[in-house]
Amino acid sequence: MKRICTLLIGLFALCASMELKAQDPQFSQFYAAPLYINPAFTGASQFTRFGVNYRSQWPNLDASFETFSFYADHFIEKYNSGIGLILTTDREGTEGLRSTSIGFSYAYQLQLGENLMFRPGIQYSLFNRSAGFQDLVFANQIDPVSGDIDPTITDPSIIGQDLQVSFGDISVGGMFYSRNLFLGASIQHITEPNQSLIDNGDSPLPQRFTVHGGYKISLGRGPLRKDLTYTYAERSITPVFQYKSQGPFTQLDIGAFIHLEPINFGIQYRGVPFNKFENFPNNEALIFTLGVTTNNFNIGYSFDYTLSDLSIDAGGAHEFSLSYVLDFSKPQITPRSRWRIPCPKN
Repeated sequence: MKRICTLLIGLFALCASMELKAQDPQFSQFYAAPLYINPAFTGASQFTRFGVNYRSQWPNLDASFETFSFYADHFIEKYNSGIGLILTTDREGTEGLRSTSIGFSYAYQLQLGENLMFRPGIQYSLFNRSAGFQDLVFANQIDPVSGDIDPTITDPSIIGQDLQVSFGDISVGGMFYSRNLFLGASIQHITEPNQSLIDNGDSPLPQRFTVHGGYKISLGRGPLRKDLTYTYAERSITPVFQYKSQGPFTQLDIGAFIHLEPINFGIQYRGVPFNKFENFPNNEALIFTLGVTTNNFNIGYSFDYTLSDLSIDAGGAHEFSLSYVLDFSKPQITPRSRWRIPCPKN
């Protein structure tokens, strides 16, 4: 029975990956993955920035998900422009589905008023998706009498198929922000490229529409720093939200981050409870975040506590983020950090 269940799960996941519309990978610490959610964030640190994100979802299940992303961007002050690169890999389920993409992004920074900025951005990405079968069991591999499995037999349905596809993709986005308020939107996969893994298949990658924003509220001054700046430590709370729509799926992340420099605490709710999907309530997870922020360094950890019928027995999701900013500006120049987007660091 266990072998039959493994077969059914594997075949369902394979068919879904090759023919049905799917969702993109996600990060709970979405503001710690800036180039992934919106190309308008390119160069938003105002300096040179490097970052990594890692997510392990449902680790207690065979059908788990692992996502890794690396990004780097740089702000060119002379041209009010940001340039960036993002590399993302994703492994899905027992059938060995893998997706790798490399994206090149550009954003322009435009001052609209004394306390208002606008940043449009664009990203071009190259994708490669493939499927492996080392962990799948097909019907013709099972001896009907003994139940033994012969892994040397190849299922005829995959003979002659290389089961990989490559394609290009375009994403655009924009961001308005002031010293306390930020609001942005982006559209990924504008051309809806064909991601089918089989010859002559038709499986367009649905557009992903995202709206996100927040507002930083000062909680007063903290203790005086004992470094060379002699400024006060930041104390603030930042309510945030992110709404995503892709194909038939919708998702809302809403919560708040408390920053008691250098410590960050965050809690978010993910789901759209009033919008059921196939008669199931859309309650997905509570997300708890803890991080440390310095002038140039950010590190964060988050845990998704599953609220859906899948239950916490699946292992929830663990996520890590890390970023580092290199500052080459001259000390006598007015700090450009006054125009940094005031979103949470993780």
